[in-house]
Amino acid sequence: MLQAIKKTDYSTCTVYDFLKNKPGKCIILRHDVDRAVNRNLEMAKLEHSYGIKSTYYFRHIEETFRPDIILQMAEMGHEIGFHYEVMDKANGDMDKAIEIFKKELEDLRKVTENVTEINTVCMHGNPLKLWSNRDLWQKYDFRDFGLTGEPYLSIDYSKVFYLTDTGRTWADLKIRVKDTIDKPESKPGKKPGANTKADPRAVSSTDDVIRLIQNEKISQICLLVHPNRWCEDFGGWAKELLLQNVKNVGKAGIVWYRSRTRKKDTINAGL
Repeated sequence: MLQAIKKTDYSTCTVYDFLKNKPGKCIILRHDVDRAVNRNLEMAKLEHSYGIKSTYYFRHIEETFRPDIILQMAEMGHEIGFHYEVMDKANGDMDKAIEIFKKELEDLRKVTENVTEINTVCMHGNPLKLWSNRDLWQKYDFRDFGLTGEPYLSIDYSKVFYLTDTGRTWADLKIRVKDTIDKPESKPGKKPGANTKADPRAVSSTDDVIRLIQNEKISQICLLVHPNRWCEDFGGWAKELLLQNVKNVGKAGIVWYRSRTRKKDTINAGL
């Protein structure tokens, strides 16, 4: 995929660079560091070897909050961001959540203070929780913390074509519980932009993504890649395949149940 990108007229950018500089024909590369931090480091090194900078959002948990790894990535020129899950940690209490957010953001800034700034944050999604971590910004404003943006809230997806490997597939299946964006057509006054005319249902494999990039028909693309899914050894690949297939069954059930519940609530409210 990286080789394909380099052979096109696309520029690549971090989330912060996109929000700050408003580039034209570009691919935004974003990674969520959910687990398997060493796989994230290997992907960062691979991108660096191609002269590509991307954004890595780190969770504040023992497995991934590794200052040595964070600094290595920052020194390669990658953007470091905060992958917050504070509503989950506060059990939905916004006042507790914002205090956790302040502390954990400060922890990350202390790690990177001599190398780079933390300019963007991105919510982590736990499908088993009832709330979304981005709900925090219904009461508070991330800009009050010297932050430029949050990809789920700051990027206009009526103009940017969004692709994610959530569920171990690029296909837009009904297995995404929290990793969802507002549909452009669902916003009042918004019409799908010319950049979003690609049919997400036609994209399921990485080969499909590569062909999409090679066609160069879409001006702006955002790629969310979870490096823990990408394994060099067969054992890690097989484990990821089996576990994700099991998870997808459960996630599909959650999506079905919650949509059914919302539909009942809507009907009851109408009565």
